[in-house]
Amino acid sequence: MIFQALFDCMDFTGWLLFSSAVLLLTNVVRNWRPHSFPPGPLALPFLGNIFTRVDFKTMDKLAQEYGPVFSLRKGNERMVFISGHKMVKEALVNQLDSFVDRPLVPLFHETFKGIGIALSNGYLWKQQRKFASTHLRYFGEGQRSLEKYIEVETNFLCEAFKEEQGGPFNPHYIITTAVGNIISSVLFGHRFEYSDRSFRKVLELDNEAVVLAGSPLAQLYDAFPGLMKHLPGPHQTIHNNYKEILAFLKKQVEKHQEEWNPEDPRDYIDVYMAEMEKRKKDPQAGFNIETLVVCTLDLIEAGTESNATTLRWALVYMIHYPEIQEKVQAEIDRVIGQSRQPTVADRPNMPYTDAVIHETQRMGNIVPMGFPKMASKDTTLGGYLIPKGTSVTTILASVLFDKNEWATPDIFNPEHFLDSEGQFRRREAFLPFSAGKRVCLGEHLARMELFLFFTSLLQRFAFSPVPGEMPSLEAVMGFTYSPEEFRVLAEPR
Repeated sequence: MIFQALFDCMDFTGWLLFSSAVLLLTNVVRNWRPHSFPPGPLALPFLGNIFTRVDFKTMDKLAQEYGPVFSLRKGNERMVFISGHKMVKEALVNQLDSFVDRPLVPLFHETFKGIGIALSNGYLWKQQRKFASTHLRYFGEGQRSLEKYIEVETNFLCEAFKEEQGGPFNPHYIITTAVGNIISSVLFGHRFEYSDRSFRKVLELDNEAVVLAGSPLAQLYDAFPGLMKHLPGPHQTIHNNYKEILAFLKKQVEKHQEEWNPEDPRDYIDVYMAEMEKRKKDPQAGFNIETLVVCTLDLIEAGTESNATTLRWALVYMIHYPEIQEKVQAEIDRVIGQSRQPTVADRPNMPYTDAVIHETQRMGNIVPMGFPKMASKDTTLGGYLIPKGTSVTTILASVLFDKNEWATPDIFNPEHFLDSEGQFRRREAFLPFSAGKRVCLGEHLARMELFLFFTSLLQRFAFSPVPGEMPSLEAVMGFTYSPEEFRVLAEPR
């Protein structure tokens, strides 16, 4: 009777206030953080911590305040972040089966659709990753050697630099095309000319999407996809860019379908189509044209953006540290000379050059936040309970800059990777490719590319800044951590 009387006397404003109070109370109760869950900053009702930027510097401050395992809430989704070498190793290595899945990331789901390699899960993911790993190795044998592909491409790259005749130029897309041509040779059976506008467009679209994916508005899309998809913003550009890239890749696949000879597989797409025929009775494995296109996109992104960005950082650091550049060139001259190309076999004899490349990867910090994973079962980490299905981000930058692991974490210092006798030494806290079962599929290819491209460029050119245009050491904060656009002088040696 009391409630009935109360309802009868309430006007529209009263009902509105009452409904708002109920919704607010429901949201607070629903999102109340259990005591056993990792701590984090106070979250706003409905919105959560949407005004907290998910970038390395912000996360570093939160880790100092709340500890190496902490949480944020975006909308109604709770996210756990793991910081520092000790705890990241515990998550990725010691508990590698606990964080093997991928969460649904709305910003990328429209394009990748939970299939392919990078963002799939379960049986499909295992089958697609196993196939890719096996056949990337297959096309790395004999005449189709990955090293041969890279050696050929280094000649084209160096010729492109030489054509600049020692004048100022922006090396961004020359390097990106060269790196992209390696995985293109494997996937499509051919490389692209540096003047090819269609391939250049794909690289530009992908670069723009990667940069925009780190913006606050794009991150907001992940919290409220149902609302944001109707609004303008960088997420619309990202989706449109990927649509254009997928259209390009579909044309490549269609051309292969027209020319396909199962008796003579030329490249990755050919062998994938053969696998489609073999696996028709196993649809859960996902071997079909749609998945092939997404896998191709996965492999292009894994094999291009991060490696090209690392090489651009290498030029920036060589310009800033000419004494280090000279020491690398002295080692190149002593071990290789000027009469032949560098080979992977030279690497063990070039500890200083190897150290410089590793330090470039560490300081370049290309993917500072890694890529989110998901707890595949209820897991305890750092004394906190992380329920199954929780999105988990291992902050790779916190490992690469861990003050407990590196003598001078904020300074470019190749000595981090050299022992007292000047020999190369591996470091457990060197995790630019992540670790565990989701470690970067292209790690082996990346190591080869970085060594051969870097040594070839420094064998043939001395790099210096354009007068008055010293490249910045500050990075552009996107999904990856890349140098600002810069021009360089490349003087033939």
